[in-house]
Amino acid sequence: MDSQEQARVGVRRTVIRTIAALIGMFGFAFALVPLYDVFCSITGINGKVDATAKSVVHEEVDESRYINVQFITRGSPGLPWQMSVEMRQMSVHPGQMAEVDFTFTNNSHSESWGRAVPSVSPSNATLHLRKISCFCFQEQQLQANERLTIPLVFQLARDLPDDINTITLVYTLYPVEREIQSITLNNALNSSSNKDSQNDSKNSSKNNKAAGEAI
Repeated sequence: MDSQEQARVGVRRTVIRTIAALIGMFGFAFALVPLYDVFCSITGINGKVDATAKSVVHEEVDESRYINVQFITRGSPGLPWQMSVEMRQMSVHPGQMAEVDFTFTNNSHSESWGRAVPSVSPSNATLHLRKISCFCFQEQQLQANERLTIPLVFQLARDLPDDINTITLVYTLYPVEREIQSITLNNALNSSSNKDSQNDSKNSSKNNKAAGEAI
């Protein structure tokens, strides 16, 4: 093998290795997001909250401690909704079950879908917060100018670390692209209906023609 052939083989190997490395990096970047979400869900790091309902744990209420629970609501530029809370903060005993109402208002003249995504601060409090009932578990649909009030029912575990005296729950609204899906579905249904009407019209014409010939 001459020097030019060796050079071509070397270049080919380098290109193949570079492409393989790029593909590996691309796949790893995609895998980071779900892996990070799973890791945060297990450890509670970054304040990510498990989006599944928890059962009430019947344990003795620790009346020697009060935990200040704060509620913050945030809107989204892509969603014409307003989110408000019955009270901005409340005092809760560990082990006690508490409830607070949140109100969603659609300020537009058309229906839309949205979801409130929660986060908790400090992040290690996530492991000790049980959400019994929460609107954050599912997407919400509001008609034009509709107003909806939904309760948040939660419980703080008795094993909440002693250095945590205040917990902040932040709910941020995000739009859900259900409107596009609805329009697509309606178009499909309308198209199917138009085809059926056309077929019925054709069949009717054929029947009328056949009847005329029979007469």
